[in-house]
Amino acid sequence: MLPARACCAILAGAWLIGGGAAPTPAAEAPKEYTVTIENMQFSPQKLTVRVGDRVVWVNKDLFPHTATADGKAFDSSSIGAGASWTLVTQRTGAYGYGCSFHPTMKAQLTVSP
Repeated sequence: MLPARACCAILAGAWLIGGGAAPTPAAEAPKEYTVTIENMQFSPQKLTVRVGDRVVWVNKDLFPHTATADGKAFDSSSIGAGASWTLVTQRTGAYGYGCSFHPTMKAQLTVSP
């Protein structure tokens, strides 16, 4: 039988050979977020997601809307009543957006790494 000190040294050596660092967590799976369009508003009006996440705009109004980013970084085109549009985020940044049919409708999408 080995002395206690020798066992600890062997275990420490095995840990170092095995990499020594704590295991890195797997990359977080992409998430899906919903933005509801209702009563001439985007809800939530501010949303923060990560690159690779999906954002789904669901139109619950009785008439069409768009989700059009300032500078056209993304543009849903017309989202009909009862329809939806999905964006898979590709680039980091803060994107103000609105409805091109109804200029008073504004919101913000922030994409972080």
